[in-house]
Amino acid sequence: MEKEQKENFIFLLQLLQMQNLIYIGNKLRSRGGTPTSIDTLAPLLRKEGFEVKTASAKKNKLLRLADMLRLVYKNRKTTDYVLIDTYSTQNFWYAYAVARLCQRLDLKYIPILHGGELPARLDRSPGASKKLFGKAFINVAPSLYMKTIFQQAGFSNVKYIPNSISLDDYDFKERAEVRPKLLWVRAFAEIYNPLQAVKVLELLLSEYPNAELCMVGPVKDDSWKECIRYAKLHRLPVRFPGRLPKDEWTALAASYDIFLNTTNIDNTPVSVIEAMALSLPVVSTNVGGLPYLISADIDGILMPPNDPERMAAAVKNILSDPQRSLERTRAARKKVEAFDWERVKEMWKSILSY
Repeated sequence: MEKEQKENFIFLLQLLQMQNLIYIGNKLRSRGGTPTSIDTLAPLLRKEGFEVKTASAKKNKLLRLADMLRLVYKNRKTTDYVLIDTYSTQNFWYAYAVARLCQRLDLKYIPILHGGELPARLDRSPGASKKLFGKAFINVAPSLYMKTIFQQAGFSNVKYIPNSISLDDYDFKERAEVRPKLLWVRAFAEIYNPLQAVKVLELLLSEYPNAELCMVGPVKDDSWKECIRYAKLHRLPVRFPGRLPKDEWTALAASYDIFLNTTNIDNTPVSVIEAMALSLPVVSTNVGGLPYLISADIDGILMPPNDPERMAAAVKNILSDPQRSLERTRAARKKVEAFDWERVKEMWKSILSY
């Protein structure tokens, strides 16, 4: 009887501590869009006992903004916190509008700082940035890079909470032998410089004629067509399977031995964290938040952006020294344990349980 009373007391205590959240972001996965933070974090928070309402899945941008504002206003009396996915381009103004409404309604709001170009947005829109980020309950930076940038810009209300993965979903495969089979996973967008991956393959083929490349990701702009044209023109063995669900591309990763990240602007891409969890040797450009994620030559290799020759040389280094590569991948897997949801959820609870 005592045990049952204790369990009931704990249950009631948990109910009293439960927070009502609104999560604002682009929920466009059901419409063929790329999954974003709202698609992954919202369900995880629900599993931890939070009530989470989300917006918006509207495809039209004006209707999406209206839907976001409507949800906040409608639930103004029952909401404890409003989480806002915040990017640097047009979506910045969604976040700004929602934040201004939260200020009028005296609601606590938490911008989540996505997008590698947010530092440029701070420079371009200092007034709007101050109103958005300066009046937030707290700003959540998914990378130490973004936390540092915002603190240097004068924002002291910044907390680091990394993007999370469920580590159990990623099989660690030790590669005693490393083959020239390259994997690239990202949206086909110019800022991610996908053509560099194709050029890296081209540079490898003279020395490694069995080299090949697989490029997984949705199409955002004409960089996809450019990659296809270049691969066909130079008769390069490149596969383009398109956008794949996470379980499919992580299963596909077992057939590849080196992961390329060619971005010119970035924060802390989840695909790189996932590659490290999968024990794929990572060769990445040294931009944005990447040097905060990868310790050069300890758990990955960093190269200057827009330099396919240097990146190809790094790949050759991996192929010539598989033992050293194995040491890096072991270190990388150890590092990404810090990104496991079982750890990250406690960081979210620490700010949402006030």
